[in-house]
Amino acid sequence: MTTQAAAKTPTTPRLGLKERYAMMTRGLGWETTYQSMDDVFPFDKFEGIKIHDWDQWEDPFRLTMDAYWKFQGEKEKKLYAIIDAFQQNNGQFNISDPRYLNTLKLFLTGVSPLEYAAHRGYAMAGRSLRGVGARVACQMQSIDELRHAQTQFHTISHFNKYFHGLHDPQHMHDRVWYLSVPKSYFEDAMSAGPFEFITAISFSFEYVLTNLLFMPFMSGAAYNGDMATVTFGFSAQSDESRHMTLGLEVVKFILEQDPDNVPIVQKWVDKWFWRGYRLLTLVAMMMDYMLPKRVMSWSEAWEMYFEKNGGALFEDLARYGIRMPKYHEVASKEKSRISHEAWAIFNNYGHAANFNVWAPKPDEMTWLAEKYPETFDSLYRPRFEWLAEQEKQGKRWFNNTLPMLCQTCQIPMAFTEPDDPTKICYRESSYHGMKYHFCSDGCKDVFDGEPEKYVQAWLPVHQIYQGNCFPEGTDPTVEGFNPLAAVLDYYHINVGADNGEFNTSPDKANWERWTGQDLSAAEPKVA
Repeated sequence: MTTQAAAKTPTTPRLGLKERYAMMTRGLGWETTYQSMDDVFPFDKFEGIKIHDWDQWEDPFRLTMDAYWKFQGEKEKKLYAIIDAFQQNNGQFNISDPRYLNTLKLFLTGVSPLEYAAHRGYAMAGRSLRGVGARVACQMQSIDELRHAQTQFHTISHFNKYFHGLHDPQHMHDRVWYLSVPKSYFEDAMSAGPFEFITAISFSFEYVLTNLLFMPFMSGAAYNGDMATVTFGFSAQSDESRHMTLGLEVVKFILEQDPDNVPIVQKWVDKWFWRGYRLLTLVAMMMDYMLPKRVMSWSEAWEMYFEKNGGALFEDLARYGIRMPKYHEVASKEKSRISHEAWAIFNNYGHAANFNVWAPKPDEMTWLAEKYPETFDSLYRPRFEWLAEQEKQGKRWFNNTLPMLCQTCQIPMAFTEPDDPTKICYRESSYHGMKYHFCSDGCKDVFDGEPEKYVQAWLPVHQIYQGNCFPEGTDPTVEGFNPLAAVLDYYHINVGADNGEFNTSPDKANWERWTGQDLSAAEPKVA
């Protein structure tokens, strides 16, 4: 009798992944009653974006929070086991050349703090979007970005025991002149509305440009024997894949909701493509000049990851009315020049940066000439040969003046005209009787679209001249005052160790003492 009754008891069918995901995400949301939804979410309408049905938002990964924690926890165990093994086995001695460590200084001070900024930015964006699916996606990405910042700091902190310039990355990120380039990028995005923030970071950066950032750093780390950095790259890769997919899906979602959204999104795509491309100047320089063993040239990477992959993406988006970003053709013209122009800037001002600089060695210049046959020998080799000769004579040259900065991207005005690599590109706009300067038509367009925003830019050179970049209590009127020394103290740069010429650096001397390798005689390892 009991058995027959049990057999007749109806069973609840097991929920599928889609239904379970819906209950664990959108099923937890509600419409407000004692306050209007517009008052609770005031920011997702002021940009002009029209969303008619938030339920059309699709998260292609459909991760619930419990599954997310289990998945990330497994990755954490593997990551820290490998980091520990790297440290136990003195992995810092397996790198190709101590010059490589300067790429980590660039990454730790210029990229890792952006991960933390993204953590904060997605938390704010999630609070601003009334769609529950969007809020969950932003919450998970916010946690991802915090984890990335932590794992990067933990991994690279091992090198801080042995090499200079890695001791105070967050302080430097907020102050050092060239780090205002990445810092201003994220502050620009975070001070926009939630839809522009997501377009800027999830689409333009994560989807369109992220391969040009992480591929060179992680592949460069592998080529140069830094398996700890490779490991945190692998640990983040599944997250980045999710972020990239989300970036494409969110733009499609916005475009499908209302045709009035198309011109707004196109304007954002134009703006954030150009801002991201200018930011990647630092990566171009790193690829061509800072890796002792190179993966590929910046020009090759641009052709592969933007011209080919990006071109296919925008062909797909054409059905929504979205075209290729404005000035993409200028970026393609500059692909044979920006890395050389950027490294020339840092060889001018390396005494004020937080990493070492050097003139490329003869066989490195041979590689550069092979990769850039139309530009390197005629335009850039003579400059670097002159710098090397000056150093050989004990007269290493640095520029002690301060450069004019672009009001938008905040890079020194050293880029050249798109069709004339021998002429500096200079543009200007006037706003409320004041003149502002730009390195390109792209940066001028961004400024002209929102001048009231960019006139407030914190330009390091202006701040130095105004006396705002000295340690608290500094008296610049005392006899013999050295403003450069005061600025470097404000940056927390250890002069002669963190900055300047590599060949006279403690890192080079220590490496030769530790390994017995004569770096002056050794041939650079070029892939």
